Amino acid sequence: MATMQYWHKLEDSSNKVQCDLCPRFCKLSEGQRGLCFVRGNQSGEIQLLSYGRSSGFCIDPIEKKPLNHFLPGTPVLSFGTAGCNLACKFCQNWDISKAREDHKLTTEASPKQIANAASQHHCRSVAYTYNDPVIFYEYALDVAAACSEQGIKNVAVTAGYICDEPREHFFQAMDATNVDIKAFTDNFYRKLCGGQLQPVLDTIKYIHHETDCWLELTNLLIPGENDSDGELHQLCAWIFDNLGADVPVHFSAFHPDWKMRNTPETPPATLTTARKIALEHGLHYAYTGNVHDKVGDTTFCPNCNTAVIERDWYELKRWQLQDHGHCKICGQSVAGIFDDVAGQWGSKRQLVQPALY
Repeated sequence: MATMQYWHKLEDSSNKVQCDLCPRFCKLSEGQRGLCFVRGNQSGEIQLLSYGRSSGFCIDPIEKKPLNHFLPGTPVLSFGTAGCNLACKFCQNWDISKAREDHKLTTEASPKQIANAASQHHCRSVAYTYNDPVIFYEYALDVAAACSEQGIKNVAVTAGYICDEPREHFFQAMDATNVDIKAFTDNFYRKLCGGQLQPVLDTIKYIHHETDCWLELTNLLIPGENDSDGELHQLCAWIFDNLGADVPVHFSAFHPDWKMRNTPETPPATLTTARKIALEHGLHYAYTGNVHDKVGDTTFCPNCNTAVIERDWYELKRWQLQDHGHCKICGQSVAGIFDDVAGQWGSKRQLVQPALY
């Protein structure tokens, strides 16, 4: 367990406390846990009950996060814990994020052990993923500090549902993040996620304008819920107006899961249309995900339209970048954080046990 910083005692109650980490503001009596399940009132203060324990560790390609403009082709040590502070009915990792049993947290690892494991396996970065790192805030920040000491980058895969003050400390510690913007209507967030849209938009703008953290966005398109052309136009216009042309957006295919098993899979044509709409709005980098689409996976130079990074699923093919992210054909700078040569990790997944290091 670890005592957290963002909470306060309620004046009208002798034993209730309020968690101030995320916009849920859970008010908890002694022994009660928040919706996330891993933060609870213990002895009159909020504690992180899952500190130092994980649901597992795996080395992934960085493109799987998904991040296409952050050290392409390199391996990332990925891990998560259990629970979540949203209640998405379509969750694709529901067995972890909706877990309500401590037995999901089978692996114990200190921040230093995780950093050492990443170093031993030559991972360029560590990703806080599978469930949302916002809810294991203190553990994630301690791991991030240990990784930074060894020159290992930190990656957050998150829904961005976090309050202003903790948001500042969290994203200042991250080198890259993919924020999952679930939809572009508050009704969707309330009905299918049990949350609100505006805090997510505030987080996205904060990351882009107030930190050096590299930002990419993901939009999971669910048939009949958030995939209309009108909503996609509104989303892409907002991205361009508030973030500019260079923030990559990934349009990802839904598959039936959790409490939406009767909803059909996303047709590939929907993803292609979403990508086209993004490009029409002036966004330079738009991708399709969870489908085999070489064009939708490829990074094009925004000036001469050369395919500067060709991908086949998570395998990098043609590489036409030089000088840390400039097009070899016209010299145009491609937004992102790049090595001079492509990484060679490919599509491999490798389970690891950090406690051994």
